[in-house]
Amino acid sequence: MHNPVTGPVFAIYYPVFAAFAVPANLVAIVILSRGRCGLSRCITLYLVSMAVSDLLVVITAVILNRIRGIYFQLSFLTHTTGCSITAVLTYTSRDSSVWLTVAFTFDRFVAICWQKLKNKYCNEKTAAAVIGTVCAFSFLRNIPCYFMYEPLYIIGNVHWFCSIRSAFYTSTGWAAYEWLDRILTPCLPFLLIFVLNALTIRSILAANRARRRLCGKSKGENRSDPEVENRKKSIVLLLSISGSFLMLWVTYVVNVFYVRFASGSYFAGSNFNDPRFILQESGYMLQLWSCCTNTCIYVGTQRKFREELKKAVIYPFDLIRKLSKN
Repeated sequence: MHNPVTGPVFAIYYPVFAAFAVPANLVAIVILSRGRCGLSRCITLYLVSMAVSDLLVVITAVILNRIRGIYFQLSFLTHTTGCSITAVLTYTSRDSSVWLTVAFTFDRFVAICWQKLKNKYCNEKTAAAVIGTVCAFSFLRNIPCYFMYEPLYIIGNVHWFCSIRSAFYTSTGWAAYEWLDRILTPCLPFLLIFVLNALTIRSILAANRARRRLCGKSKGENRSDPEVENRKKSIVLLLSISGSFLMLWVTYVVNVFYVRFASGSYFAGSNFNDPRFILQESGYMLQLWSCCTNTCIYVGTQRKFREELKKAVIYPFDLIRKLSKN
């Protein structure tokens, strides 16, 4: 788990980020759960699960790790057991968020590119099974993280703070585990999302060209094709979600490769004049932003989501007006 850095920039940035990200994900969960956005139950399940996992990332990685480390350096979470559990929950929620994005991307890939498999795979039952499997696997995979730490201080038989065990740097088993962790998150998801998006776009462009030929559409006509319009809406939502994921994680991925093949270790401490520190912290900050961008994407791309959001904003004022009349 990345140790929180100190400084006025981070002391301001992380609370502001949490103040925006927590309500944004809560709003997304409530509105999507109501099922009034014109999306299928399958898509809705994926989007709700992604919002829940993003909310958990904000709570564990931002509030319980970074904000707590800056403002509340001594608390029950400072005990070795507390920070070890926090590390497991942070990694679990992070992996769930990443792989649910991959699962959603694959679901849309099947729906658009594999019409024969669409009815069997792209349904509510399969989506629930995939979501449950992703979350369970993410938790089980990160259980070893609990045993990765040892107490930094022992005062009166009380274990304080978390320090990575020395065996982590010398053991072949831990080295293999760390490599597997970096491959599974974020390198493999990064590659899968990029490839699936490329294949989906290629399939949509080919299908649109074929449909125009079959419809005998001439250049002078300006008729709208419902099938083409539906494909456009699907690809806009898909590319917005997965595209923002790729852009916000790319700095983190670059830093992972830099540490592995050039530096050898992550930067410790705070030094705004060191390029390694800037690269590392920029990667973490942008990665966390991926946990609150989906709500903005829904507002920008989904008309019915905007309508439901307007109703939610107006509702308290309507309630006050009705109560004042009574």
